[in-house]
Amino acid sequence: MSKIFHLSTCSTCSKIIKQAEEAGIKFEKQDIKTDQISAAELEAMMKLAGSYEALFSRRSQKFRPMGLHEKNLTENDYKELILQEYTFLKRPVVISGEKIFVGNSRKVVEEMIEKLKQ
Repeated sequence: MSKIFHLSTCSTCSKIIKQAEEAGIKFEKQDIKTDQISAAELEAMMKLAGSYEALFSRRSQKFRPMGLHEKNLTENDYKELILQEYTFLKRPVVISGEKIFVGNSRKVVEEMIEKLKQ
């Protein structure tokens, strides 16, 4: 079974989950606001995604107010920021075996549904 890291209050995440479930995909769901991501979970995501930066959302409402747009962030910075603040995780993140799908772009969602319904 696939696992999805999402935010239950995010309408985009809810739409993606509904669309995937209608295609017959079942998820173990983890709401990242109420059940924070552990360092081990984030490490596993990073190994599949290739970097912490690939998991980091610059669209978080805290990105600019914290002045992060003016800094040269390192991989360790991305890791620490995601662990400190759930909104820095690009969502949703779906893990199925050795496959990972990060974000909500149409291309990523379509690829995720196509590969997981097989």
